[in-house]
Amino acid sequence: MKQSDPVRKVLILGGAGFIGSNWAHHLLEHTGASIHIFDNLSRRGVRHNLARLQQAAGKTGRLQITVGDVRDPMMVERAGRGATEIYNFAAQTAVTTSVADPRQDFEVNALGTFNVLEAARVNGMRPFVLFTSTNKVYGDMAWSHPLKAGARRYEYQDSCGIAESQPLDFCSPYGCSKGAADQYVRDYARIYGLPTVVLRMSCIAGPRQFGNEDQGWVAHFLYSALAGTPLVIYGDGRQVRDILCVHDLVRIFELVRARTQVTAGQVYNVGGGPQNTVSLLELIDLVETLTRSRIRYEFQARRPGDQLVYVTDTRKLQEHTGWKPQYNVAQTLAEIHGWWKQNRELFAPGTAVSSPVRVPSLQEAPGTAA
Repeated sequence: MKQSDPVRKVLILGGAGFIGSNWAHHLLEHTGASIHIFDNLSRRGVRHNLARLQQAAGKTGRLQITVGDVRDPMMVERAGRGATEIYNFAAQTAVTTSVADPRQDFEVNALGTFNVLEAARVNGMRPFVLFTSTNKVYGDMAWSHPLKAGARRYEYQDSCGIAESQPLDFCSPYGCSKGAADQYVRDYARIYGLPTVVLRMSCIAGPRQFGNEDQGWVAHFLYSALAGTPLVIYGDGRQVRDILCVHDLVRIFELVRARTQVTAGQVYNVGGGPQNTVSLLELIDLVETLTRSRIRYEFQARRPGDQLVYVTDTRKLQEHTGWKPQYNVAQTLAEIHGWWKQNRELFAPGTAVSSPVRVPSLQEAPGTAA
């Protein structure tokens, strides 16, 4: 869509978070879309992200902000009025948190997504709806994809990646809540004719990510090295993921939206693929090379719901859209490092990441936004 196109009206739930703010920034820079961000501003760093988006929007009037909770159906319905595109990134994102508080996890991920779908169904515009699901809907997969153990990593014995044909096997409250939402999004395409797309995502990393050990582990490893903070490795460190740079993910959003004649109602596995795999131990090596500093770490027991290996088979997405990742793991780390250098004051010890945000009111709502 060209910059002069006035039709595109985009609602981004969780739009101040890592993925949402990258997507909103892309839209502000490269399209003429009007953007409505819906976020409860509860996550670390989101106020900073939102303030930067306001700077990028300037006085164009293209950026609207609603501080609200995805669990509130009336607020979500009002936010969805007139939207031609809806992106649901609002989520509880940590397996550990879901185990500690499964009700909150269900209400945010499953009920919150249902609220978004209902808002899309009644808005009268038949909007494009994109939902970011997770590879956790496939469970452990040890029975279907046996592994072999090397000195620094685990690998599949007979597979180059997980395709969409992999049977669902929800594991952990987080896997159940995201999996239930995932299936609702698919069904609203079948039953109500909404052009929906589900992305079952592996490990996404990149600028604007305030990582911690529960979510955003690639950024967390890098920031820990830069701060000289020791890490905890849960398991033996040979666990493997395929890393996808958020810039490559943003390209996927544009491609699946632009090709709804093919993508509507589809589910795609999304990740860096076999060429962008890394184990925890291998990532530590890469971070140490980049930062020229040693990382101190200790081992603790593997956590529930942690897959030893997950590598994405992206062939379906590539066939339907022509997409291929452009950033490798080292380049993705460099992107995060570059962003950190521009914003290092946010990571000073004791710093509260709370840049000023211009919104009519800041009544905080409970819950989380991805």
